[in-house]
Amino acid sequence: MSETRFLDLPDGRLAYDDSGDGPLIVCLPSMLDLRSQYRFLRPLLLDAGYRVVTVDQRGMGETSARWPEYGSTPLAHDLLALLKHLDAGPALVYGCSNGAAAAVWVAAEAPELVKGLVLAAPFVRDGKAGVAQKLTTALMRVPGLALPLYMSYYPKWEPKPPADFAEHKAELKANFKEPGRGSVIADYLSMSHAEAEARLDRVNAPTLVIMGTGDIDWPDPAAEAEWVGRRLNGEVVLLEGAGHHPHVEFPEKIAEAVTAFQLSL
Repeated sequence: MSETRFLDLPDGRLAYDDSGDGPLIVCLPSMLDLRSQYRFLRPLLLDAGYRVVTVDQRGMGETSARWPEYGSTPLAHDLLALLKHLDAGPALVYGCSNGAAAAVWVAAEAPELVKGLVLAAPFVRDGKAGVAQKLTTALMRVPGLALPLYMSYYPKWEPKPPADFAEHKAELKANFKEPGRGSVIADYLSMSHAEAEARLDRVNAPTLVIMGTGDIDWPDPAAEAEWVGRRLNGEVVLLEGAGHHPHVEFPEKIAEAVTAFQLSL
């Protein structure tokens, strides 16, 4: 990981790193995770000749802990500010989970800043949670239960975990225990992606949708990927057995897909 850089915004400080030369790719991790989620994909993209920026979402990593609000639309505002700050022309935005919603929002509101979208395990609309997921979400709002429940749920997102899974999970847990970050999990649970869905028809940027067939956040991951692809006139790539962080489990395949997509723009 390169040296952390910071962008001061009206309500907090955004942490990111910026390495390499060439076409710009800005990577947004999924909610409640660290930008080191891209620890495998990032070096592959750098080796392929790209400039890669990865970002810590509000409340996470080295970004400020306390913000007035959290979620997809606040992240979109942060992404918009960062792209303007980088001032490197239109970027390819890789957004995972709620990062995909933020990418869609910016592509609709500031199309001049977005060259293309890669939406991994995308939440660009509010999903219909099952009974078990609703119960887990409700319990995570109970003081003292949020962190242990979340950390017990986290492995389900990576059914094919990398060799350093335990190390990354420990780093994530330690991050939550830093001052001011104790309530971040509960803060994200009321997040909605409705503003992204309302803007889908305004997105003209070329789009690549990547979904793992083992993503537990959707009852039918393939169907959700096809729906997103249709709404955005995008290409869909399904990865057999991959979970909610496909770039962690299959970084080489993701790098190949992203490189081919970027070259087509």
